[in-house]
Amino acid sequence: MSKYFRIGEISKMYHIGTDSLRYYEKIGILSPKRGENQYRLYRTEDIWRLNVIRELRELGFSMEQIGVYLKDHTVSTTRMLLEEELRMIQEKQEKLRLLKKNVNERIRMLSECDEQEMGKVRLRRLGLRRCHYIDEGYRQDEEMDVLIKQLLNKNPETLYIIGSNRIGSVIPKESARNSRCREYSGVFMIDEEGDTVIQGGDYLTLSYRGDCGQNYYFLPKLLNYAKEKGYRMASDVYELLWVDIHVSERVDEHITELQFRVEFSP
Repeated sequence: MSKYFRIGEISKMYHIGTDSLRYYEKIGILSPKRGENQYRLYRTEDIWRLNVIRELRELGFSMEQIGVYLKDHTVSTTRMLLEEELRMIQEKQEKLRLLKKNVNERIRMLSECDEQEMGKVRLRRLGLRRCHYIDEGYRQDEEMDVLIKQLLNKNPETLYIIGSNRIGSVIPKESARNSRCREYSGVFMIDEEGDTVIQGGDYLTLSYRGDCGQNYYFLPKLLNYAKEKGYRMASDVYELLWVDIHVSERVDEHITELQFRVEFSP
């Protein structure tokens, strides 16, 4: 076996780019000899370092951590490194568990979409809901996308767009009563860690399929139902998006739910 290997041979052997090998040299964790014409020559003694570097990089350790380890390479530090590796694995397992729960919830929600009865007014008792809220109005859907991104940043570990029925907009009471059915005063995302509260109580709700412009038909229908049944409108209107462009590009598959809290007016 050759005592020395050139940078190209090491690159092929370890599937490591030559730029990476030069970087390892620059930060001091590899020290190849220089041969004729200043070619880098890697000794067989360098091989164990490359084995360790490759394995630790695959486990997610930073080059800084690897450099510290290689400068103090003992049984004690190896044990500490393995304990840190175990901690990282357990952390990843917990993240995967939460991700699995999250994805299962999205699948369940999309299944519920098929069970919704479209165009029918329902009276539902809803509990208190916490949410993140941005008090900023908009008129174009593209403007809402920017606000949604700001909402997602509130809690990136638990908030999501695809398969969510927790994203919505607020239509002020006065706007709804005056047929300004797509005049929004803010956006929200339901999340138990949110700092804003949507009050619980009796809600009139109605879901429909298709373009959100149908607010101009279905929101008056909801308001007329409340009037006929003797209910007083006790909150702004919450427009929840069960299925939108983030789930399907087919507008006929989009599902919107309108809801507002009511009190009985004797």
